[in-house]
Amino acid sequence: MASAAVESFVTKHLDLLELERDAEVEERRSWQENISLRELQSRGVCLLKLQVSSQRTGLYGRLLVTLEPRRCVAAAVLPSNSFTSEPLPFCNPCLDASQKEAVSFALSQKELAIIHGPPGTGKTTTVIEIILQAVRQGLKVLCCAPSNVAVDNLVERLARSKQRIVRLGHPARLLDSIQQHSLDAVLARSDGAQIVADIRKDIDQAFVRAASLPPLCAKNRQTQEKREKSGVWGEIKLLRKELKEREEAAMLESLRSAAVVLATNTGASSDGPLKLLPDGHFDVVVIDECAQALEASCWIPLLKARKCVLAGDHKQLPPTTISHKAALAGLSRSLMERLADELGAQVVRTLTVQYRMHQAIMRWASDALYSGRLTAHPAVAGHLLRDLPGVAATEETSVPLLLVDTAGCGLFELEEDDDQSKGNPGEVRLVSLHIQALVDAGVQASDIAVITPYNLQVDLLRQSLAHRYPELEIKSVDGFQGREKEAVVLSFVRSNRKGDVGFLAEDRRINVAVTRARRHVAVVCDSRTVSNHTFLKTLLGHFTEHGEVRTAFEYLDDIVPENYSHESSQGHSQAGAKPHGSAVSARKPRGGRPQDGTRETRAAAGLERKRTGGKPSGPGVPSQPSLNGGSPEGAATRDPAEHFRAKIAEFVASEKTELEFPASLNSHDRMWVHQIAEEHGLRHDSSGEGKKRFVTVSKRAPPAPPTLPAPPPPPVGAGNHTPGDAPGPTQTEPPAGGQSGPDTLNLKALHLERLQRAKSKQERPAMDGATTDRAATDRAATDRVARDGQQASRSGPRTLPEKKKKKKEAKGNTAIDLPGKEDFEALVAAAIKADNTCGLAKCTASVATLGQLCLHCGRRFCLSHHLPEIHGCGERARAHARQRISREGILYAGSGTKDRSLDPAKRAQLQRRLDKKLDELSGQRKSKRQEKEK
Repeated sequence: MASAAVESFVTKHLDLLELERDAEVEERRSWQENISLRELQSRGVCLLKLQVSSQRTGLYGRLLVTLEPRRCVAAAVLPSNSFTSEPLPFCNPCLDASQKEAVSFALSQKELAIIHGPPGTGKTTTVIEIILQAVRQGLKVLCCAPSNVAVDNLVERLARSKQRIVRLGHPARLLDSIQQHSLDAVLARSDGAQIVADIRKDIDQAFVRAASLPPLCAKNRQTQEKREKSGVWGEIKLLRKELKEREEAAMLESLRSAAVVLATNTGASSDGPLKLLPDGHFDVVVIDECAQALEASCWIPLLKARKCVLAGDHKQLPPTTISHKAALAGLSRSLMERLADELGAQVVRTLTVQYRMHQAIMRWASDALYSGRLTAHPAVAGHLLRDLPGVAATEETSVPLLLVDTAGCGLFELEEDDDQSKGNPGEVRLVSLHIQALVDAGVQASDIAVITPYNLQVDLLRQSLAHRYPELEIKSVDGFQGREKEAVVLSFVRSNRKGDVGFLAEDRRINVAVTRARRHVAVVCDSRTVSNHTFLKTLLGHFTEHGEVRTAFEYLDDIVPENYSHESSQGHSQAGAKPHGSAVSARKPRGGRPQDGTRETRAAAGLERKRTGGKPSGPGVPSQPSLNGGSPEGAATRDPAEHFRAKIAEFVASEKTELEFPASLNSHDRMWVHQIAEEHGLRHDSSGEGKKRFVTVSKRAPPAPPTLPAPPPPPVGAGNHTPGDAPGPTQTEPPAGGQSGPDTLNLKALHLERLQRAKSKQERPAMDGATTDRAATDRAATDRVARDGQQASRSGPRTLPEKKKKKKEAKGNTAIDLPGKEDFEALVAAAIKADNTCGLAKCTASVATLGQLCLHCGRRFCLSHHLPEIHGCGERARAHARQRISREGILYAGSGTKDRSLDPAKRAQLQRRLDKKLDELSGQRKSKRQEKEK
């Protein structure tokens, strides 16, 4: 029945409105036909003899024309008329065009207006202007917000306008600066305050009399005390009733006289002071930060007026919920978001000029979330940290965007199975070094904020930084919404082989984190993990294109690269040992600033080196061409890594000894140069500072040949040959690490080289696409042996046939017959025999049954010579041990005393578990006590 009545009402009124419109059109037509223009002007219906005095382009490109009376007209003032232009006399003359449009729209709407304010666009300023304009029109305004802090912010802004405002709420929850506007303070200044104070004084005195009644005789004491106490309590009851009546009267008078009443959403309920006001007292309800409030809480104040204005940004954090199930079911969707999606442009006005961020910071948020509509005000579009008073111009203070990439550095997140929160000690170290660099440049610690999505990381950061920088703010993303700082350092924490980003996948949380900064944003993250999420990948791409990219190797010297390859977008795989937690040791860094000439070298060492001829992985985003002209003409249309690879390959093939790359390369391109030079075994050095930094690639000088031990004396007859006794070609195995001479042939090395080539053929396709089979490889090896054998045989006469060759034995060495060109089976037999002999030059022991393979040089040694220090690999073994200690954080036998101090992260975890256990025990104790009392 109700729906039928509504439909009938709508149909009827549409017909009536159509009749009204037709009547108005007919009236205007009748006037034009039957009444002169002069008469119409006298009635105020039209204006005659006007001319255009000026014209300009207004909001949204509309043409604005100014008309004035013609000069021939005697009176320069327009006659009385019904035309109105009521531009609002704005209280704040500094409003921009989008803010003025939003104010006018909100005042003209009859029921609903939504003000969408992206970060830094002056949303609160616009809301204050709307409230003041409504008060100027004589309207009563109820202003609410979901939190006390948000309400107090509005109170502070409105207090400057000298309006009569009242703040509801417990005084203990209000800021000290707005205590004077609280309801308690207003009542204390009211006319009835003295009477109320006297009544309270009488009540206190009555309580004193009741407690100090004199003792009576035992016979009449009970009856007398009962009668007197009854009289005192009756007096107190009457005084309390009078006090309540007078307080309510004073409260009602204060609320009625206030132009604006402010409270939290729940504080505006009818259970509080607002119950004293009659229905319909308020004309407008304004809810600020509506996008952070549960819809149910918004309906508490909305029921007190017929018109509402909602302000906020539903692209930032949603309402806070504890139940994940309830959030997914729709509880986390705010009233503002729902209405904006359902009603769209007919009720929404968006603020488009932001006054907080550098344009490079703003551009990402604008493109990713606000359809590219935001523009930076000229006052903030180019401001940097170096523009602050007392701040030096350094590499850190001269860039608005900085990405510190930990990909491949082994700085993994802590793995906590019983705790949803995450931590990353490696990122804590990087954040500490960057904060130190900013403070050293003159940036005040109070102007810096460190933000991270995880509470465990907040604890770790505070343990590391709070004692050094007491004024530094370290908070979670949720705790920093609505705030801003000159510089913001973000720690994304997540770094794992699965590519799991957790709730970093919540786009609005990342939007809040980045847009808190005014002049500088530094992001510390593992690009390989973070790039698994599309939204985060766009963020890294923006930082790569418009900011500076560094790797963790530029800050930390004691980390070892984790060379795991990114096999797919779903996860990672690693070819190495799994690290335990953080892969960094606690060695003190060198002040956070890399030494000159080693910065890009360490950066290149952290990149994964792929020797397959494909594109090496960048910092987690597709490679971008050099934007500053570093690549030659035509290189901008292809992968810059391929350009540098071709140029370095050409240099290797040439006779040049040095290749210099220009200073116009950006930091990303310089990293490619370092990596590719390292792949080719070239020396690569970086020189200069800032924009003058350039890279030089040179060919390494050939190592000096090691001193070979004196050859053993030849056997009898070996030095004097007769025409009938010519020795066959011989081969003596060189000492470990030595080089074979022109007259010797190391069959074991040749055999290992052939196996290596076969392995390389399976792992990496040839660059030119050609393939060779195993037989061809063996034939090439045979040909090489034959050529070397022929060269070696030329040193002596060949007068005897091949069958008379003999094996010659000398002290400590074994001569091996050189097979002929076609004797491939003999070659294999010789290689096997050499492989079954100890790799030490002077040892002939067999290692076929008992032997040890050296991981550093790839040779097998007998049990007497298998130790690296004995056969010449001692330095390699020590370097490997140091890397393993640095990577795993475990000291092995012979490497020193193990540090048994408790890790700070582990200490924090244990402390949390202890506190949780104590709370549980305390709760059990209270419950048992309550059961006993019952």
